[in-house]
Amino acid sequence: MKDPTTPNPAADFPADHAVSMPAHIERAHLVVEDLPMVLAWYQQIMGLAPLETSVSGAVLGVAGRPLLTLTSARNAARAPRTAPGLFHIAYLVPDRRELGCWLAHAVDNGIRLQGASDHLVSEAIYLADPEGNGIEVYRDRAREEWTYHPDGTVEMKTLPLDLQALYEQARQDEWSGLAEGSTIGHIHLQVSDLPQADVFFRDMLGLELMASRPGASFFATGKYHHHIAANIWNSRGAEKRQDRMTGLSAYAIRFREAERLAAAIGKLEELDIAVREEGGVFSLTDPWGIGLQLSA
Repeated sequence: MKDPTTPNPAADFPADHAVSMPAHIERAHLVVEDLPMVLAWYQQIMGLAPLETSVSGAVLGVAGRPLLTLTSARNAARAPRTAPGLFHIAYLVPDRRELGCWLAHAVDNGIRLQGASDHLVSEAIYLADPEGNGIEVYRDRAREEWTYHPDGTVEMKTLPLDLQALYEQARQDEWSGLAEGSTIGHIHLQVSDLPQADVFFRDMLGLELMASRPGASFFATGKYHHHIAANIWNSRGAEKRQDRMTGLSAYAIRFREAERLAAAIGKLEELDIAVREEGGVFSLTDPWGIGLQLSA
C-alpha cells in the first residue's frame, strides 16, 4: 500500500480540514473476491479514478491522490459479519452541494442506500460496495457550527437527514466523479474490545478521544470530530482477522510532524509490538489483525 508519490497531505486544504490535522487517515486497502467487478463499481458509482492497475490490483484516488487500494487474493474467503475489520470507509466531499451531486448520481444509478444521518458536525449517506464493504459519503459543517463540551469532546448525534432537500441542491450538469478535494475523512473499524481500542488509539498512537457512544469510541487529532472510530456492535470478543479474509487488509495514518510519529513508534516498541520500517513508512499489525502503516 506504500506510495512515495502521495501528494503533500495538507496541500490545498483549509487549515481546519480533516487532512490538515496533526494526523489523519491517508488511504485504505481492501481485499476483494471479484476484482474487475468491484474496481468497475468504485469507478462508476463512487467516482474514484484509477491511478495504477495490474492483473491483481488497482490504486484509486481523486485528482492524483491515492485513497483506496483494491487487490484480489487467491482463495480469499469472505469475512464474516462478526469479524474485526471495516465498518465503513468515509469519503469526505468538499461541501453540501457536492454531497447532493453524489446523491443524485447514486439515485440515477439505482444504488440502494443503507441510511442517511445528520450528525450535527456533518451530514452523511451510507451504503455498501458489491462485496459488503461499508461506505460513508459525507460533508462537514463549518467548525463554528460544532459544539464542544468542557472536557474537549464534541457533540455528535444521529438525526434524520432530509435527502430530498439535499437532492434538490445538486447541480444539474453531468456528474463526472468525486470532486477535486474529496478525500478519506475517517475510517470506522469493528474491533473486539473497546477498552483495548481506547488504549491503542489514544494512549499509544496519541489520538484524542472525541466522543463515546454505547459500544463505540471516536478518536481524532486537532479537535476534528473523528479520524478513527471503533465499535464492538457486531464483533465483541471476536478473534483476530485471519489471513486471506476479504475486507479491510490495511489502513494508513499520516502524521504531520515526525515527533508525533516517533512518540507513537516508541510506545509501540515499549510493548514489544513488531514494527517494520522501510523508506520512512512503519508497518505493523493492529490488535485486531489489520495492517497499519504509519508515516510522517
